[in-house]
Formats: sequence, C-alpha cells, structure tokens
Amino acid sequence: MDILVISLAGIGDTLFATPLIHELRANFPEAKIDALVLWKGSSDLLAGNPHLNTVHQKNLISAGMVNSLRYLSGLRGRYDISINTHPQSRIQYRMVARLIGASTRISHEYDNLTPLDSLLVNRTLKQDYSRHAIENNLALLSFVRAQPKLPRHDYEIYLSASELDWAEQFVSSNGLRGRKFLGLHVGSGGTKNLALRRWPLESYVQLIQQLHRALPDLAVLLFGGPEEQADHERILSQTTGTEVIHPPTRDLRQAAALLKKCSAFISVDTALMHLAAAMKVPNQIVIETPTWNKVIEPHNNPFLLVPNPAVAGKNLHYYRYDGRGIQGTAEELRRCMASVSVDSVCEAVTGALKNS
Repeated sequence: MDILVISLAGIGDTLFATPLIHELRANFPEAKIDALVLWKGSSDLLAGNPHLNTVHQKNLISAGMVNSLRYLSGLRGRYDISINTHPQSRIQYRMVARLIGASTRISHEYDNLTPLDSLLVNRTLKQDYSRHAIENNLALLSFVRAQPKLPRHDYEIYLSASELDWAEQFVSSNGLRGRKFLGLHVGSGGTKNLALRRWPLESYVQLIQQLHRALPDLAVLLFGGPEEQADHERILSQTTGTEVIHPPTRDLRQAAALLKKCSAFISVDTALMHLAAAMKVPNQIVIETPTWNKVIEPHNNPFLLVPNPAVAGKNLHYYRYDGRGIQGTAEELRRCMASVSVDSVCEAVTGALKNS
C-alpha cells in the first residue's frame, strides 16, 4: 500500500498532520507513507520523522502553473491513497489530489463545497469546528479501515542531538542559564490577508518596555524568519536598555530546540504558537485574533488566551474554512487587533511568570 499525505496549507497545519502520520504507520507498518508539502518550513519540521519514507516539497505558488503541473505529473500513479489533511479548504488543494490521481482520494468537506469536489476527491467527511484539527484528521482513518492505536496524540517533531546542543550553547553563551526568558513572535501567516491578524508592532514595543519595569531580570527572545527581520530591527532600536535578543536560528528546527528552553511564549495563532506547544513551553500566552477557534488552539499544552474585545465571540463570522480570507476591511481588522490592550497582555505575562 502506498499512501501520500498532502499538507499544502500553513506550516502549523503540517504539525496537525503528524499524529495522523504516526497512526498510519502504526496501522500499516509495511506501507510506503510519503508527504507532500508546500513550504520549506513544513519540510524541515517533517525531517527525521521515522514514520515517513519520503517528504516531497514544492512551492506550487512560486513555481508557476507549468512547472507545478510538471512536478505533480511526476507523482502521478505512484499512490493508492492520498489524504488531504485538515484544514485545507481551498479547492486547489483537492485539484492537486486529483492530478496525482490516487484511486482513493480522501478529504474533508469544507464550507465552500461544490459539485466539482466529487470529481476531485472520492472519500469525504464534513469538517467539525467543535474539535481540533488533529481530531478532524484522525477521523479520516476510518476511510482506510484503520483506527487510532496510540494512547496519546501530540504534535511530533524529531530534533537531533546537534540541534538540542545548539540551543544549550545559545543559552549558556548569552548568560540565560538559570534565568527566565520570554519567547515572542510578532508575525503571522502571509497568505490571503492573514497578516492583518498581527498585534500592532507598537504594542509589542510597549509590552517589552512594561515587562522590563515589572520584571527587570527578564530577557526577551525574538523568534521569526527573514519576513520579520524589519520588525525585529525596529523593536531592537526602540527597546534600548532592555535585554532583547534576536537568536540566529537557522531554521524552524533550531527555533524549536530553543523554544524548549523558554520560560514563556507569546504570540497570536501562528505556526510558532504550535511549535511552542509542541515543545511544551510553560506559560504559553495567545492573543486572540479573528481567526481563533477550537480547531487551531495549542494542542495538549496549557495556554492562556488574552481575549480580544472586538472579536467578542464572533470568530466564525470573521473566518471560516471556506477558501476565503478574514472578513472585513484592512482598517477594520487593524482596529480589531489594536483593541487588545498592552496592559491586558502584560498582566497575563507577568502573572504567569511570577507564579511559575
């Protein structure tokens, strides 16, 4: 049996697929189980996964139609089963499954379901907003006559000894051993209009300044990639006199190793939020956004949600898995995120750290 797990949405969404991958291996130990991902970061997080034979990675967006079709044709006819993991609501993801052409093509039914879907995939299950994406994924096992065998389902990242040693050395060389330090991620996904769910950068600057006054010995570590570089430079320039460090992490795997050392972590709902949960960072704090819902909350890691007064329980009015972006104008969404006060976030962080 040859199985392809398709996870072309966000990097955090690929983490949601790892328990399903483990269950597939537990049920079918002799099968060939491969994964297809869009982002280099997704491929990095699956590196070393003992339950996968091969990870295929191709940015089908930047490659263009001709190159993408050529790449997918190379996978055509190689799989008996393909599984589009949750949440992949855009119809293009199901088109990819059809182009690869496994005889059994499994997916969820999303809010943008059309008659065309029945031509693209042939085993479907309605998505459930009341349970986590990991549970939505595990529900697909029934289509391959399998059932959960593992006693617990966690995000799975297999870090190497050298990656863990790098984090140890970073902590030692920066004088952080025995101290509390807070991980912080200012970014968010960049597809659709998801960048509009970011908390204002000025608010992060004010938060760091307030935390320095409340917890003078606290160090702040800025996590993120090249897309956050300009924001990190601005934060560093406006927080002189505080201990703010931008770790030179090579990739998400080094970031994960360093997150294991953090005393706390704060972000909106991003891939880094899930990476922190995977590393069991204590005192995880999440700023509520319009995209927040049960499906994507940190899995199996306690967290504190700082409520967004502008969202006020209307999350599914703002954002559903229907292929569209967040509902509302750019200005409306910026005001929404600005409604979360610096004081409320500072209170959450200081309260968590003082009690830990």
